[in-house]
Amino acid sequence: MKRTKALTMIQVAGLAVLLSCGGEPNSPVSPSVTQSDIPITGSAVPGMASFDLFVTDFMRKLAIPGGAVAVMRDGKLIYARGFGYADVENKTLVQPDALFRLGSVSKTLTATAIMKLVEEGKLKLDDRVAPLIAQFTPAPGATVDPRWDQITIRHLLNHAGGWDRDKPNGGFDPIDRPEIAAAAVGAPAPASSETLIRYMKGMPLDFNPGERFAYSNFGYIVLGRVIERVSGMPYKDYVRTRVLEAVGATRTQQGRSRMTNALAEEVKYYSPPSWNVNAFLVPSVFPGEGLVPLTYGGFHLEAGDASGGWVSSTIDLLRLVGGIDGRPSRPDILSAALIAEMTGTGPAVCPGGACYYGAGWFVRPTHGDANWWHGGSLPGTTAMLVRTYDNVAWIGLFNGRVLTPTFDSVAELDATLWKAFAGVTSFPAQDLFATFR
Repeated sequence: MKRTKALTMIQVAGLAVLLSCGGEPNSPVSPSVTQSDIPITGSAVPGMASFDLFVTDFMRKLAIPGGAVAVMRDGKLIYARGFGYADVENKTLVQPDALFRLGSVSKTLTATAIMKLVEEGKLKLDDRVAPLIAQFTPAPGATVDPRWDQITIRHLLNHAGGWDRDKPNGGFDPIDRPEIAAAAVGAPAPASSETLIRYMKGMPLDFNPGERFAYSNFGYIVLGRVIERVSGMPYKDYVRTRVLEAVGATRTQQGRSRMTNALAEEVKYYSPPSWNVNAFLVPSVFPGEGLVPLTYGGFHLEAGDASGGWVSSTIDLLRLVGGIDGRPSRPDILSAALIAEMTGTGPAVCPGGACYYGAGWFVRPTHGDANWWHGGSLPGTTAMLVRTYDNVAWIGLFNGRVLTPTFDSVAELDATLWKAFAGVTSFPAQDLFATFR
């Protein structure tokens, strides 16, 4: 397969779901399938069998080998199960706390870290970005668009920085140009996050900063470098110490591109409908490596650290939600004012303005509160994180993705989990957090 075709598949890496706008079904839905052919780990939860049934139906429909789903209510972990296979070749089952790549669910972590810096008095949301990344110089002879000086932290959080990867006749996501970006600035390939910034400084913006919403992985890559500059720490270390450890999400780490660098207890990633990790080969982004699985070296995960590079479990992610959801059931690590700042306003993204993008969350006001959510999509990764208006949250992580011009497995997963929630007949009083690392 030519590199250009592979990049077309990667281009939407981490794209969050817009289709559902965080809406729930109007009435309960009853599943009509059984899950006997897909193994499930973790304890069954009376009253919540709809999650077992709808999730396995989703996996069967899309030929995804494995996944994990967890649900939190009133700050308690009430459901956590693993589905299918973490490693098909070795028949290793997915455990409820298995580790998965998150794709763009990572943006919620980055946005939270920015808010921590604001809380610490080290940053303001309307600070200009250019002085904070002045050390990244463009290619010799390149002209820097003067509108760079207008870009603020808030613009980047809201995907309003000025880049439109979907612009007709020329739009692109720089993370899909690892060789081109590196060559343009004379840096090693594949391009690092710093190299991508240097490359993009030599490219014109697509619109005036703040003018409109256009989903941008690159904007969050820039935020990662802002975090480093302002905190004086590597991006991953600041997020880990100031965000993740503060909520007890201690197993969440940055992912790596190559299979040989996978984390312990991390699942393998597949390209459905095949359950063979080597079924879909593309030229590696790492020079001299030849053909590799699309999910292991077909894209440079490390360069997208702040936009889509984290690896976590469903358990850790619900610990994070519990620490930033504005609910009294678990202590928040951000002030009420900053949580409101994250989710209170943003550019409209749903038809009719029904929802908007805050800072690391899509938000749909409803019932006097709001549903918040973020999806994640990479080759081999489908993820969805939801916090509902009525004090329930859930996360689904899967080790395969189906993406065509007319079908997106992230949107399908979102709809699946809302249907599963609508099918719950009773909620348990248990709290499983203490049973997982």
